[in-house]
Amino acid sequence: MTAQALAPEEHYIRKQPYYEPVGNEIAIFEAAYGNRLPILLKGPTGCGKTRFMEHMAWRLKRPLITVSCHDDLTASDLVGRYLVKSGETVWVDGPLTRAVRVGGICYLDEIVEARKDTMVVIHPLADDRRTLPMEKLGQLLEATDEFALAISYNPGYQSVLKDLKQSTRQRFVALEFDYPAPDLEKRIVAKESGIDAKMAERLVKFAGMTRNLKGSGLEEGASTRLLVHAGKLIAGGIDPVIACQSAVAQAVTDDADMLAAIQELSSSIF
Repeated sequence: MTAQALAPEEHYIRKQPYYEPVGNEIAIFEAAYGNRLPILLKGPTGCGKTRFMEHMAWRLKRPLITVSCHDDLTASDLVGRYLVKSGETVWVDGPLTRAVRVGGICYLDEIVEARKDTMVVIHPLADDRRTLPMEKLGQLLEATDEFALAISYNPGYQSVLKDLKQSTRQRFVALEFDYPAPDLEKRIVAKESGIDAKMAERLVKFAGMTRNLKGSGLEEGASTRLLVHAGKLIAGGIDPVIACQSAVAQAVTDDADMLAAIQELSSSIF
């Protein structure tokens, strides 16, 4: 049996990711990291959680391994499994194990989407033990001081079946994210998409109007990410109303009445 190793240099972020702080989240993350405390990011889709993690990995000079959680994600997917390659049995580390071995940052995005058995391996890493049980190898892997565990979820999608239990939540230092204030969001959209400040201001105003529809036909309004997408289309020569329809309206709903309502909002602004 052989093992597949990780080349940590492949996971370093070399170029500083653009990120605009909205509060004291950088200082809190650095203090938590220095005290080996896991981090929980809470906030709506597209508000900057993943970009924040990229920025912090760059800032702390640690490799970042991101896992987008889904319904079929199991503990074995995170820890690793035996595979047969070229007639040889090979142990292949999962992303969580790779991060623990090299002292990286493992970011589990939308953790509530994963299967419940993943919590069995997350919990020992998220308390004073800082260990990863590897049952298939009969080992208990201890995390180095440089390892950090971060998870995220969207409180707006909580349900009885998909909620973060108190036994998990109370292991983490929580950072709450939301869409930036209008002036800051305007600056972010202009910077990221290449449009001028006036057009960015209109897009942010449009986003605010769609967010007011949350709970009245929309699960979520336009995220900052979607505004950047729309801005890039506009910068590429697409009419603003069409850009908003393609990048925002079609992304947040399939309902014909809501699509028409959002188009009316964009037409009133542009």
